[in-house]
Amino acid sequence: MLRLLTACALLLFSCFVSAQETCVSPVLRATEAIVNPVATKIDPVVATKAFMNRLQGEAREKSDAYAEGGYWLLLWNVLYDLAVAWLLLSRRISSGIRDFVERRTHSKNLQTLLYVLVYIPLTTLLAFPITFYQGYLREHQYGLSNLTFMGWLGEAGIDLGVSMVLMGFAVTGLYAILRRVPQTWWAWGTVAGTGFMMLVFMIAPVFIAPLFNTYKPVPDGPIRNEILSLACANGIPTDNVYYFDASKQTKRISANVSGMFGTTRISLNDNLLNRASLPEIRAVMAHEMGHYVLNHSIKLTMSFSLLLLGGLLFIKFSWKRAEARIGSQFGVRGITDPAGLPLLMALFSVYMFLATPVSNTIIRSAETEADLFGLNASREPDGFAEAIFKLSEYRKLEPGVIEEFIFFDHPSGYNRILAAMRWKAENIK
Repeated sequence: MLRLLTACALLLFSCFVSAQETCVSPVLRATEAIVNPVATKIDPVVATKAFMNRLQGEAREKSDAYAEGGYWLLLWNVLYDLAVAWLLLSRRISSGIRDFVERRTHSKNLQTLLYVLVYIPLTTLLAFPITFYQGYLREHQYGLSNLTFMGWLGEAGIDLGVSMVLMGFAVTGLYAILRRVPQTWWAWGTVAGTGFMMLVFMIAPVFIAPLFNTYKPVPDGPIRNEILSLACANGIPTDNVYYFDASKQTKRISANVSGMFGTTRISLNDNLLNRASLPEIRAVMAHEMGHYVLNHSIKLTMSFSLLLLGGLLFIKFSWKRAEARIGSQFGVRGITDPAGLPLLMALFSVYMFLATPVSNTIIRSAETEADLFGLNASREPDGFAEAIFKLSEYRKLEPGVIEEFIFFDHPSGYNRILAAMRWKAENIK
């Protein structure tokens, strides 16, 4: 309601200004033209190129190499997942785990839960080499991580614990649906998966994020006041702003407005506080508030529920062909058998790999909307451009069109800065 009233007030104000302008006499207009010289616009393309030219030589090569290496990791990750699944199935490790839990309980749900509680630590251990390279070695190689090995290992342990709880709940629910409604499990699985995503959105800022970082209120001062003013102006119900100690982990700047249904929290990391100017902070926080005001958490949940539906249908139609070739050979009794979880996860991994352009486009579209909202809310095009330029430490500034479409879940640095300079050209004289 507050946002609606604000929008109506702005609309009436704009109409009032327009009416006033139409009543100005030709003589007065001519006089103003003489007294006030015509303001010249900046050229958005030239201004954007000036930003691009600031990243040259070794720094540009390092930024591009980090991003392009990430493209290959998408492929290596899915191939590694397939290798792990093949190992668990072909060596009958998976069916052995199933037999073990079946001897411990007659409850199908409890059997599935116990299987998952063994499966997740086992696959985490098997994936350790690529996880260690991707999450620790590579981040230090490019100077982006501040974690010691023991610090990284500790956070990996926390992540494992969270995964066991969430995946235990999700997978047990999925197999219960598979057994209860074998003909339409994919539809009910989508409904349950959508509810699960909303639950994670809701609990993450309150229960999960604090496991990795310490959250404290931003001290009174210009930064806190500016952020709260932006929040109030855009109808975000909060009376506090938090910062968290991301500098113990990374050099990246970040912020978020997370949560839903009463768990909303405005947060920024200490890197943003320490490395950015007030205009940059205003621009970044306005962008994050755009996600909240534009209801992106709900919209993204709905979009990804459709992506999940596609994935479950992909499993439904590809399972029979895969099962016919390896099911009996590897001791899998059917799609309702938890021993087939490695195969199910492998199929879903392949699907998500093929759907990478779709998932990235969904997120990138939301980020583009939030960029424009943030520019209008903060009126800080230069601050926004400077903040985006800082992301060039690990994001390629100028990818090709196809490259951006396939691999980028945010608009490229070039396009984001160009949008800011275009906004500046049209709004600030």
